[in-house]
Amino acid sequence: MQHTRRHAIAAAMSLAAACASGLAWADSYPSKPITLVVAYPAGGDTDALARLFAEKLATRLGQPVVVDNRPGASGIIGSAYVSKAAPDGYTLLLAPSTFSIAQLVLKTNGSSGYDVLNGFTPIVQTGSQPLFLVAGGGSGLASVKDVVAAAKGGKTLSYASPGSGSPMHILGEMFARASGASLAHVPYKGVAPAVNDVLGGHVPVTFITLGPVAPYFANGKLRPLAVASAQRSPLAPDVPTLAELGFKDVEVTAWNGLWGPRNLPAETVKTLNGHFNEILRMPDIGARMAVLGTTPVGGEAAVLGKTNAADYTRFGKVIKELGIQAD
Repeated sequence: MQHTRRHAIAAAMSLAAACASGLAWADSYPSKPITLVVAYPAGGDTDALARLFAEKLATRLGQPVVVDNRPGASGIIGSAYVSKAAPDGYTLLLAPSTFSIAQLVLKTNGSSGYDVLNGFTPIVQTGSQPLFLVAGGGSGLASVKDVVAAAKGGKTLSYASPGSGSPMHILGEMFARASGASLAHVPYKGVAPAVNDVLGGHVPVTFITLGPVAPYFANGKLRPLAVASAQRSPLAPDVPTLAELGFKDVEVTAWNGLWGPRNLPAETVKTLNGHFNEILRMPDIGARMAVLGTTPVGGEAAVLGKTNAADYTRFGKVIKELGIQAD
């Protein structure tokens, strides 16, 4: 009896020690700087959002949060880097929705890519972004009707996107099919260089998020022609939807979200998700995200996982139907 009791006491003490150790580990996170990877060059809206979040998160966690730009291959290089990182919460990824579909267009092999559905741990969907058709001020294009007319009758019109496999690329091809216009895709390594070439008159139009282009609407350097969402955007209420203009099935909304490597501990996910949900509810964050053309989302980690899976399925079908490939 005493022998059994001693074993029971020892087992209880071991269990208590293990629990205490686990709690101490959870309470100690983070104990060193966190790297927040952005798989695009500095200057784009994903980079701007990452720096906005990093500042707030560092204050709340008491540790530096360093933004690390790792651009290339429509975000695949940076995303793959995070997928191979240790699942300890110190290497995270802020990714736009290109994350879900780029590999379907670029056809990477297993060693250079990542598992879209199972290779990461979703943490939180940070925002939602409507996509706009925008023309350069010197393009002579003042409406969607002008764009279609300029890209018919044996003529081809170029459009810029932040990269092959981006939602903007997919939207451009969907619009081309719906309108019968001949459009040539010109991919760039991120939002900023794409916008710069439309501003410079090298490419007449782009499909893009609002933040990087809105500052140029007032001076006429860029002109918004339509938004590809179900309803008009409250961020640009005077811009008609493509559905209003007769293109009812051409609807694409971008998003961004925070990911960790696969098998990130549940306690780490809970900690980061909780902090981000509070950050996304801050009035100053909402105001600054609006400037970037982004609406805060938040919610449970599963929301991001479901959004990602839905886009992977939907746009996988579109890519196959239209034969979309990297340019």
